[in-house]
Amino acid sequence: MKVYQTNEIKNIALLGSKGSGKTTLAEAMLYECGVIKRRGTVEAKNTVSDYFPVEKEYGYSVFSTVFYAEFLNKKLNVIDCPGADDFVGNAITALNVTDTGVIVINGQYGVEVGTQNIFRTTSSLKKPVIFAVNQLDGEKADFDNVYEQMRDVFGNKLVLVQYPLATGPGFNAMIDVLLMKKYSWGPDGGVPTIEEIPADQMEKAQELHQLLVEAAAENDETLMEKFFDQGHLTEDEMREGLRKGIADRSLYPVFCVSAAKDMGVRRMMEFLGNVVPFIEQVPAPVDARGREVKPDNDGPLSIFMFKTTVEPHIGEVSYFKVMSGTLTPGVDLDNVSRESKERLAQIFCVCGQIKTPVDKLCAGDIGATVKLKDVRTGNTLDGKGCDYLFDFIKYPAPKYQRAIRPVTESDAEKLAGILTRMHEEDPTWEVEQSKELKQTILSGQGEFHLRTLKWRVENNDKLPIVFEEPKIPYRETITKAARADYRHKKQSGGSGQFGEVHLIIEPYTEGMPAPDTYRFGNQEFKMNVRDTQEIPLAWGGKLVVCNCIVGGAIDARFIPAIVKGLMDRMEQGPLTGSYARDVRVCIYDGKMHPVDSNEISFRLAGRNAFSEAFRAANPKVLEPVYDVEVMVPGDVMGDVMSDLQGRRAIIMGMNSENGFEKIFAKVPLKEMSSYSTALSSITGGRSSFTMKFSSYELVPADVQEKLLKEYAEKNTEE
Repeated sequence: MKVYQTNEIKNIALLGSKGSGKTTLAEAMLYECGVIKRRGTVEAKNTVSDYFPVEKEYGYSVFSTVFYAEFLNKKLNVIDCPGADDFVGNAITALNVTDTGVIVINGQYGVEVGTQNIFRTTSSLKKPVIFAVNQLDGEKADFDNVYEQMRDVFGNKLVLVQYPLATGPGFNAMIDVLLMKKYSWGPDGGVPTIEEIPADQMEKAQELHQLLVEAAAENDETLMEKFFDQGHLTEDEMREGLRKGIADRSLYPVFCVSAAKDMGVRRMMEFLGNVVPFIEQVPAPVDARGREVKPDNDGPLSIFMFKTTVEPHIGEVSYFKVMSGTLTPGVDLDNVSRESKERLAQIFCVCGQIKTPVDKLCAGDIGATVKLKDVRTGNTLDGKGCDYLFDFIKYPAPKYQRAIRPVTESDAEKLAGILTRMHEEDPTWEVEQSKELKQTILSGQGEFHLRTLKWRVENNDKLPIVFEEPKIPYRETITKAARADYRHKKQSGGSGQFGEVHLIIEPYTEGMPAPDTYRFGNQEFKMNVRDTQEIPLAWGGKLVVCNCIVGGAIDARFIPAIVKGLMDRMEQGPLTGSYARDVRVCIYDGKMHPVDSNEISFRLAGRNAFSEAFRAANPKVLEPVYDVEVMVPGDVMGDVMSDLQGRRAIIMGMNSENGFEKIFAKVPLKEMSSYSTALSSITGGRSSFTMKFSSYELVPADVQEKLLKEYAEKNTEE
């Protein structure tokens, strides 16, 4: 195939909610370019995009699909992204390596929560956007209503390039107000008939054309002056003005299509080829050292690996974007992310599962390679003399967790390898081997997200697995001061074991004054602090140990052993076996034996004294509480609020945003276990939420009592 220069390449992300018709639109685009001779359908499971077995099983996109189209002497690299919110990581990746987002709107249902979420992502990344209102031939399609909704949500930057003459099953014609022509199709779509605009539509078309001209002129002072002088712009001037407006997000063009019948698709592609900004016309990416990296064919060679898949009969396929320079097969590159070397024996242009070998890829182009030795998603590979490093993709925090284990314990190592590979394919699948919970925790964006992984492990890798409710990482702490002493004494012939420790514990808060005097009953204990250790805990909070020993009651060499004993109990709290935090311990007295005292004796004495004091210090269990934001349609607001309150949520506030209601709440993690599924059920999949760790808070008394009882029963059984 032809080698395309940087100024002939456009990279586009195909985005939108689940069911908006992106995969069908991708088929129509490929058909219009002659890449495929016959359009496939999702129902027939023969589309270019959804070619993985799990996608055919479920009937929706799970992975983003890269394809290219040669059109109008330009190369359009398109990444078709899954619409389900659970697979948002694919869309975020695609937007980071493309230059323009085409957001597909379902003409029957309008702007959905997923649409808003992805638009918000384009805003944060400052990516140009055009809209394609699809399925205008659907039974419930209503373009005017959808466009009004779009204006409410996306503002007055929207500009109509086209409008339909009718929507619903009778959709077969539209007016293009950029070219000022009428496009109409036969029952099967395909090649349109292009005619002059009918008289009864001319006034509306001229009015919308004038708005489009004004929007184009606003982005260039020269064009604005010419528009004021002459009242019109040439077609080339219109294109230039629109291109600048799209590039700086000061306007969002709106197109009309029926992807299923291939109506309006070619016209939209003409706009993508002629008007959408080229790679060098959008802001250049910045590397990890803050340097702007322009797509220069003659610059130092650097490629960014943005996606990894394992494909049948091929193995591992690595997708990349050429950030700078010109890439040829057989080149040796340094993997600066992993400090290793790689040779790219072959490079390909990709169209779904079809890989076409090429001799060269220029800066800004997207391609793939296979069978690399030590490359991971997110790595940067540089040529000789180049030191670029890219790390610009930021993924959202997980929203759904399950503990995962193989049915057969001996398969644990095999499962670990599979999960590592899965994370490479989709970084929003996160895996943690939790020492605290003694579980492997799998985190993702929702129940469907994790269910998809389970299907693949069981069907592709033939490894049966089990999902379980993850344990909650509770914490233990104390609420008042307490005193205890413990003597460890053991004699079994020869040297024995002896150690006695007296200590006082109290709740620790940052900046509290040094310990002075404590009173328990009629006894007063005055502390003389010799030294203080502050031990930051890996799980949060601190253990502070004050050595208040006087008169050599315990030799200084045994203090570290006592601290180890304290840490033993901090790592396995006396109440529920959870980590303890925020405790100050004053070791003020004890006894030792000239022969039998040793480190193990004082470690055990310190641990048991701490346990006794902890239980007497009005101990409490803390639970992780998360800040949760829920975006819901107004008609189900009450149901969502009731559900949250049933989850012990504290509602912190509410506001409206672009026709949706946003609820802010603090919710215990324990209650969020199945929230994504429940919210989807309550709202018919029209809502979304985010959650972020906030703090540890005291659990209610009834919950603590239940936890203590469960822990006691478990220990009895063991």
